[in-house]
Amino acid sequence: MIKNYIKSAKRNILKNKGVYGINIIGLSLGLASCLLILLFILDEISYDRYNQKADDIVRIVFKAEIGGEEISEAVVMPPVGPTLENEFPEVVTAARLKQMNDPSLSYNNKIYRDFDFAYIDPEFLEVFDLKIIDGNNTNPLEDPNAVILTKKQAKRYFGTENPIGKRLNFEIWDKQFTVTAVIEEIPENSHFEFGMFASMNGYEYANSTSWVNSDFHTYLLLKDGAQFKNLEAKLPGIMDKYMGPQIREAVGVSYSEFKDKNRVGLFLQPLTDIHLNPDFVSSGHLKPGMDIKYLYIFGAVAIFMLFIACINFMNLATAAASKRAKEVGIRKVLGSGQKQLIKQFLTESFLATLIAAILAILLVVFFLPTFNDLAGKSLQVIDLLQFPIVLSTLALIVLVAFLAGGYPAFFLSSFKPIQVLKSRFSASGKSNFRNGLVVFQFIISAGLILATIVVYQQMAFIQNKDLGYNKDHILVLRDAQLLGEQSDAFKNQILDDSRVKSVSNSSFLPAGATDINMSGILLDDEYQRRMFIYNVDEAYIPTLGLELVAGRNFSKEFGAEEHKVIINETAANSLGFHQDPIGKTFTKDTDEGGRELTIVGVVKDFHFKSLHREIEPLILMNNPYGGLIVRTNTADVASLLSNIESEWQKFSLKEPFSYTFLDESFNKTYLREQKMGTILSIFTGLTIFVACMGLFGLVTFAAERRVREIGIRKVLGSSVPEIISLLSKDFIKLILISFIIAFPLGYFLMEQWLQDFAYRIQIKWWVFLLAGFLTTLIALITIGFKSYKAASANPIKSLRTE
Repeated sequence: MIKNYIKSAKRNILKNKGVYGINIIGLSLGLASCLLILLFILDEISYDRYNQKADDIVRIVFKAEIGGEEISEAVVMPPVGPTLENEFPEVVTAARLKQMNDPSLSYNNKIYRDFDFAYIDPEFLEVFDLKIIDGNNTNPLEDPNAVILTKKQAKRYFGTENPIGKRLNFEIWDKQFTVTAVIEEIPENSHFEFGMFASMNGYEYANSTSWVNSDFHTYLLLKDGAQFKNLEAKLPGIMDKYMGPQIREAVGVSYSEFKDKNRVGLFLQPLTDIHLNPDFVSSGHLKPGMDIKYLYIFGAVAIFMLFIACINFMNLATAAASKRAKEVGIRKVLGSGQKQLIKQFLTESFLATLIAAILAILLVVFFLPTFNDLAGKSLQVIDLLQFPIVLSTLALIVLVAFLAGGYPAFFLSSFKPIQVLKSRFSASGKSNFRNGLVVFQFIISAGLILATIVVYQQMAFIQNKDLGYNKDHILVLRDAQLLGEQSDAFKNQILDDSRVKSVSNSSFLPAGATDINMSGILLDDEYQRRMFIYNVDEAYIPTLGLELVAGRNFSKEFGAEEHKVIINETAANSLGFHQDPIGKTFTKDTDEGGRELTIVGVVKDFHFKSLHREIEPLILMNNPYGGLIVRTNTADVASLLSNIESEWQKFSLKEPFSYTFLDESFNKTYLREQKMGTILSIFTGLTIFVACMGLFGLVTFAAERRVREIGIRKVLGSSVPEIISLLSKDFIKLILISFIIAFPLGYFLMEQWLQDFAYRIQIKWWVFLLAGFLTTLIALITIGFKSYKAASANPIKSLRTE
């Protein structure tokens, strides 16, 4: 019996190529999109789950509101981890990580840069699954000068040599490390990524007892079954006990007075939540996270697209019912019952869905490299064999087959044979259901077009917003700090080139990765808030094109100006200097005590952080160190770089020449949003394409059903535009109805997305007009093509068949 069903299903699919062609293409695109997005989502939610104890690991974070400033950091004070391990029995062990920026090392007189390096406690290897493949596998970080490398880094430094026992020189710190072990590469789905770990026993501030300076990523391994919320409830007591006594010394008031005006606290974040909840803390991330909202968006798009393909299947099957009505009537007369007919039609649906699934897998295999480039992933074809993927694929085939074929099967099998064979059958009674499905399709399509326009606008807004500085034609030479005393000589050599406009000595950049320095600020001995400190020279403001709104720039004419500062407008307002801040003083908190600073200038606010955040108070101090920031005035950048590299080689025989461009660093800040926007645009286009395929099929059947009417109207003098209008108006009404639902819903959802940006667009009325116009235009092109063909047909042929 099953063989007969399959044979009959194959015949009907071949007989109705047009209907099944649209259905199979639509379903294959929907299934392929689902599989790609499922691969993406599974990869995102798998972060840090390679650790066998992942469910028992938490990260300690610091959150506070001090002087009106909200602080949330992924780093905490040095003693927090060891203290909690000693105080609470539910803590098995604590492990700390201290990230080091821009290190360089040498081996055999060769300098290496561009690697990620961190100090870690020896217990870090007990908390995280870092597999040792060579060397000391018991306690490789016991020695203060011990270092472990990933397999890739070991090969980079030592090639085929045995790395164990080799020594690496960190000249900038005047330290030498000995390789004690090699570990497997850290999985990509980890919230941290380092190629080298040194022993925390050798870090000079590892045993700091300060409870007021945050600098360590700290993790706790809890006992199996311990509830982290219960432990979190005990942390305020720890703050009172250990932080309290240090507050008076740090800010000059008692801890109780401090708590009356401010909120401070330690919180716990589950390890598996770190990647998908990057907004839990605003700074200190070891690796960019993924906003979980994007997973919801892509998941919804995949489901909607597949649902649209199923709607096409149902609509086209029921719309084509008149063509198969006599077949059903004859089958019933010959003895087929309703159950047998349902099985027959469901077999056709299963066969079509299976063909679509095979095509979908081929599409995934073919487009996976492109998807990886867009999403920044390294997914592989073998990932399709993961149990969740295989199970989901089989479930989707069954679900789609029943969802797409179930209603048509019951609908077609319910025909009464006498009415059908007497040609009294009409499927018009089901048109309201089909119309409802068409409306649903275009609610999704119009909503996705609206979302795509808003995302594009926001990205364009970010790219074109006045940042308060000029990011173009800026060359950054971070390694210049390694030249030491020769840095000034190298800087002067660069300035001799007429293609160089100015050069500033600083590593503090208003975009991308930069040095971060914050200090507490006191006014009249009262703690105000923390402020960002940028160490710069007198060329910083002109090089970046900042605007002075009051006072003056730093200048060597005034001698040493280490106690003079320039602040931004936000800092002036925060300190209460609303009128004339020039000459006003305040105190910068330091480890040695307070340091009084005098304001000599105010710069117009500029965006030195991401546009996700509002502009914060900033202090520029005349204490230059670090790399060089070079403003160029030539289009021939390649020639200029060649000249600078030649000068570099005169000053540094070891360090390779490296550089970045400020505008590229800026663009990387919003790379995630740009990639997600591109992916959304592609899936939106595919969704609309599938919806239009279904619309095309419905218009085709509408034209065929009204072929006699069209012929008569043409004989009576109706023009082609009038016939097109006749066939199109019902569908256009449905599309306009979809706008009424789609646009308010789309507005609400996009407003939620835009809230992640401190600086954002406002969704204007014309955005809805444009989304409606594009949706209608796409639909009209789809409808008009088939309508024109039907309207242009010879009426004699259509009337001759009646």
